[in-house]
Amino acid sequence: MKKIVILGAGGHAHVIADIVEAQGNQVIAFLDDNIEQPDCSGPISDYKKYPDVEFVIGIGNAEIREKFSKLGLKWHTAIHPSAIISVSAKIGEGSVVMPNAVINARTVVGKHCIVNTGAIVEHDNVIGDYSHISVGANLGGTVSIGSHCWIGIGATVRNNVNICDNAFLGAGALVIKNIEESGTYVGVPCKEIK
Repeated sequence: MKKIVILGAGGHAHVIADIVEAQGNQVIAFLDDNIEQPDCSGPISDYKKYPDVEFVIGIGNAEIREKFSKLGLKWHTAIHPSAIISVSAKIGEGSVVMPNAVINARTVVGKHCIVNTGAIVEHDNVIGDYSHISVGANLGGTVSIGSHCWIGIGATVRNNVNICDNAFLGAGALVIKNIEESGTYVGVPCKEIK
């Protein structure tokens, strides 16, 4: 059994705590600079009080996850036992794979990513560092998602599509061609909103 400290104490952090415990590990602290959060054990800077544990970042914001990832800590990869992950897939350190997610053959998920509940990531995908594949999103085969992307709830990306860094897809968006410029895209098929 590993002892885990979660950076963050909000709702997302508590979902990760459930995953950590389902893995047979123990959450020993939630650290958050908003110390009024329920279950918060202290500010983020208290990570120094836990020298012999693993950490996972329980914060949805990609920029904050990237900032904390540079603290030089030992990172825990939290994968719920109900997730289906191909033996040929690779999951980067500190990433979180939530219940009933599917990650198929030869997919590579970067560092500190979130593959949320019920998301489907088909074969030969590449998911860049700090990206978030939201609840119920569907990525076809051979999709490339850049870093710091957010694929919204229920969004669908057609096979053989590339999405650049820092792209945000709205809930239910449909991507049928490459996205080459950072921005926010919504609709069916999706279009950039300025």
